[in-house]
Amino acid sequence: MEIKVLVAYASTHGSTQEVAEVVADVLRERGLVVDFQPVRNVRILAGYSAVVLGAPLYMFHWHKAARHFLTQHRKILADGLPVAIFAGGSIETADETEWREVRRQLDQELAKFPWLKPASVEIVGGRFDPKKLRFPYSLIPALRQMPARDLRDWTAIRAWASQLAEEFQPVVVH
Repeated sequence: MEIKVLVAYASTHGSTQEVAEVVADVLRERGLVVDFQPVRNVRILAGYSAVVLGAPLYMFHWHKAARHFLTQHRKILADGLPVAIFAGGSIETADETEWREVRRQLDQELAKFPWLKPASVEIVGGRFDPKKLRFPYSLIPALRQMPARDLRDWTAIRAWASQLAEEFQPVVVH
């Protein structure tokens, strides 16, 4: 039986898209068929065995397009289609306390969808480049003066994607 997974993402500056690409690549390497697309392009979920949904947290809120995706596809997701969630989070530091706070924020956002029962939820860290700030954030001197950072742990991201591949594979009985 073919396992077909949708890896959908919302990304403002490309960081989450890069993570989603790695997740999709790992799932493919593990033998799954993967469709990879921005959430705004996803119309139906019929035909998929599972969904991986990724989006960043900005200003304590999960990306609007990801929230819209969950609302738009509530029926099929609530009926048991496995979904794994990841969020780009901390851009400040790799401090464990901050990462717990980012996870708490994501959990608060996901709590707005009480019907959603994710198979897995992961915080992957974020990337910050002050040169890519857009209005109105580009007007904040403190943000413009922050150093560029990338807190995404690619080894951990690949390990998480491998774990998802195992979870999404059907149990083979001999």
